[in-house]
Formats: sequence, C-alpha cells, structure tokens
Amino acid sequence: MKQIHYKADSRGKADHGWLKSRFSFSFAEYHNPSRVHFGLLRVLNDDTIAAGTGFGAHPHDNMEIVTIVLKGEVLHKDNTGTNESIKAGEVQIMSAGTGIVHSEHASTGGELQLLQIWIFPKERNIKPRYDQKVFDETNKNGRFQTLVSPEKTGETLWINQDAWLSVGRFDKDTTVNYKIHKNGNGVFAFVIEGAMEIGAEKLGKRDAIGIWDTSEMDMKINAGSEVLLIDVPMM
Repeated sequence: MKQIHYKADSRGKADHGWLKSRFSFSFAEYHNPSRVHFGLLRVLNDDTIAAGTGFGAHPHDNMEIVTIVLKGEVLHKDNTGTNESIKAGEVQIMSAGTGIVHSEHASTGGELQLLQIWIFPKERNIKPRYDQKVFDETNKNGRFQTLVSPEKTGETLWINQDAWLSVGRFDKDTTVNYKIHKNGNGVFAFVIEGAMEIGAEKLGKRDAIGIWDTSEMDMKINAGSEVLLIDVPMM
C-alpha cells in the first residue's frame, strides 16, 4: 500500500473577502508542482462564500464537477436552461462535456460553505449534463453512503468516470473497512469534521490522505466525525 498525507494547513489558500478558499491541489493562483492531482482527481476546493455573492458566468469543458453543500444554499444557472438551488445535504453533478457556461451564487439567506470536486472524465466531448439529488442524512450515520457512482441505478448521482464518492457521519467511535471499488483505483480520504486514523496516520479536521496500490483499508473514526471518500482511477 502506498500513501501520501495532506495536512490541512499545507493546502493552498486564497482570501478575496467575499470568497475564502483552501485548495488541496494546484488551482488558480496557487501552484504546487507536487500537488497537481491525485490520480484522476484534479480539484478539491473548500470554499466559503459570503451571502449574496458568487461566481459569474464562466465556462468549463470535459470535466466532471461535483458540488457538496455543507452549509447554506447555492444558486446555479447554466446555458442549458438549468436554474436550480442546492441546499446543505444535497449534492450536484455537472458533466461539462463539449462545453457549458454556468454561474454559482450564495443565496442572500446566509454564508455558503461547499466542497467542489473536479474529476477527469472517462469519455470526452459528451453532451453537457446536470443533475442533483437530496440524500437522507440519517442513512449516513455510522456508515458510508455512496453519493456518486458510475452506476445508473437512480440511487446515486451518475458520473462519467469509474469513480465513487461517499460520505459517512459517525456518532460513536467506529472501525470501518473500506474496499476499493475497482482494481487500479485509489482513495482520497478527506476529514470534513472530527478525526480518524488510517494505519499510523492520524488525521484531524480538513486533513486528507491518498492511498493506492491496495484493495482495501481500515479506518478508526472518532465520534462526531464526518469523512468524504473519493475512490478514483489512478491513471
């Protein structure tokens, strides 16, 4: 098993007043040649956006973009005609494909906190696509619930890649064995809240670890923790 540890305070950062961001990988003005991607995971941005502000219309292409809202509400518009709001507990996915132009703003009701994840697509130049889903928060307590997968079952959001995104919340100290979904994939584990251990590595809030060249991993997760797992091809 191989691994790389990402301490929370080692991430890139930006403070534009209305927007405060932390970058797990090189993004915008932050460039670190040793942190460009983890396998096909290209971006994990941890953003806090002031109420009523946000990103104006801007383009993307050939990227799978997942947004997990942690607090508040994001208002989304794009040139496919989609005009939606996504609240805490909801997840959004957008296949940029041949090209999409969208805007994202925090509602005027309060501060917005979200994680935005970019994953390189399996098939390029597909028709742009948008979807979002509400997940039952109680189903995440004490176990990992899959939010995004390449399986078109309707139980998860579909992604154009052999990738699985899961979140778990744990009220009690818990030991979890996680089996990687596909041979050749690795897992990027990100602690949203709380703390956990993987082998000898201890991770606190917003720490992360990338693990590959293994088929499974054991996690000791502390009570009160919330953890995101991104199971993604390494090449």
